[in-house]
Amino acid sequence: MPVRALVLLLFSLSAWSARAPAITIYTEEWPPITFQRNGIADGMAVEVVREIQARIHDNSPIDVVPWARGYKELLTSPGVMLFTVGRSEAREKQMTLLGPIAVSQTVLLARKGEASKLLALGAGIYQRPVGAYRGSIFADAASAAGFVEVDLAPTPQVTAQKMLMGRYDMWVEGGFVVASVLKDIHQPADSVEVVRVLESLELYLAFSRGTPADEVKRWQDGFAAIKKDGTYKRTYNKWLPRDTAPMEVKLIGLPPGPAR
Repeated sequence: MPVRALVLLLFSLSAWSARAPAITIYTEEWPPITFQRNGIADGMAVEVVREIQARIHDNSPIDVVPWARGYKELLTSPGVMLFTVGRSEAREKQMTLLGPIAVSQTVLLARKGEASKLLALGAGIYQRPVGAYRGSIFADAASAAGFVEVDLAPTPQVTAQKMLMGRYDMWVEGGFVVASVLKDIHQPADSVEVVRVLESLELYLAFSRGTPADEVKRWQDGFAAIKKDGTYKRTYNKWLPRDTAPMEVKLIGLPPGPAR
């Protein structure tokens, strides 16, 4: 091969390598935080992730997939980032968490007009069936709160539909997505009411076991930069104007893998 052709080939391979995605990024349908609009990922957390990507010159695509698939990849494959992931003691032993990207209240919901009746049951409320979506931190929260019968559905939308149809009495979900979920299933926002708040939940970007430490550090630096210069707060309040944006930057959980 002529020297000039070899140089061009090596240059092309080098350029391709530089453009190759560093990690695989997954998110889910959980509006307004993460969702797909006309085949493209969108939402508050998606905008935040893209701001970080711009700072660190990362071109990894964001794939919107069912939660169960994204979560399985997070637990089984190195070099995966999934967002948003609720922080828990168990998850801190399985993944590296960078955030918080948002703070949500985990709410227990009932059909409109039924909250007072359920609260009147006292401890008996824990014997009543509740629903949450499979693999979610909200299902874990229901169990941790003491509910003995937790029905698992594939999506928040299915969970909401089943509760409104009377399949179970209550639905456990992140407070700031309830209105969007109800809109998706063509139900009015006032078709449900809050029974109680179960917990306040920090949401994170989660990196899988074995993701290189230098890659996680790049994301940490990019996240800190957008929080420092106000970009993060503006994005957060654009989507969630009634909420207070969490301004700290934490890296917790499983230590990242060896640097490359």
